[in-house]
Amino acid sequence: MWAGESPDQEPTAEAETRPKLNSPILVMAFEGWNDAGEAASTATTHVAETFDAEPFATIDPEPFYDFSTTRPFVRIDDDQERVLDWPENVFSAVATEEGSPDLVVFTGIEPQLKWRTFCNDVVALALELNVEMVVTLGALIADVAHSRPTTIFGTSGDPDICTKLSLEPSRYEGPTGIVGVLHHACHEAGLGTCSLWASVPSYVANAPSPKAALALVDRLGSLIDLPILGRNLVEEAAEYESQIDEALEDDETTREYVTSLEQRYDEELRADSSADMIEDLENFLREQN
Repeated sequence: MWAGESPDQEPTAEAETRPKLNSPILVMAFEGWNDAGEAASTATTHVAETFDAEPFATIDPEPFYDFSTTRPFVRIDDDQERVLDWPENVFSAVATEEGSPDLVVFTGIEPQLKWRTFCNDVVALALELNVEMVVTLGALIADVAHSRPTTIFGTSGDPDICTKLSLEPSRYEGPTGIVGVLHHACHEAGLGTCSLWASVPSYVANAPSPKAALALVDRLGSLIDLPILGRNLVEEAAEYESQIDEALEDDETTREYVTSLEQRYDEELRADSSADMIEDLENFLREQN
């Protein structure tokens, strides 16, 4: 349901508010349990900011959130007025240069209620905009070292997309989050989907991870053949590593654990490590539900 509509209205907005895009790719990330280290939401925010994306639609939060769990936020603005911010789900448009795919970038928060309705609203907009493919970004906690390249695992339930984009087929069985439900809804509507997941070190799971966000941005750019600048993320990722290194100087136990992770990574001699990443992702999905 789009913001500003009554409950009995269809989830559409005025025609003039729709951007004119050429078969865009919808890139999505949800804050919440599938956003370890805030990596996925940071990545989509970075993409939107890089291309000066223009917001054009939001989903009304009222039907979809338990506000005692996902609470609105009160702040004082620049005019010293109290402002109440509700959970936001925002769609922004990017018209890229000729020859590159246009984008719709979604940043939001995993809802607690009416997942099927929520996903149907997303699908309705995607169909209206003639979206070519839906790409979701996520991040999970894993036994990886912060000092090594971030592992990115790409998967899709569509065999043709797996072949075209060199992704792994999705064979996960078990509890799922909003991303899983959304992919199912997209598939039912005939929309192609894929998902990119970044690994975040378990020993700094609560710290924002610009390094994982940067890895997601780089992989996304490669996937859709669209260079995405990430200079600020590069600097933040370097600072992230430096801060962790400094913190480990006085923590011998964790330092030894990190050394073992580094050795394991080096022995594998590759950054993707698909089998291990699949296992980590499946375990993460089960443990979070």
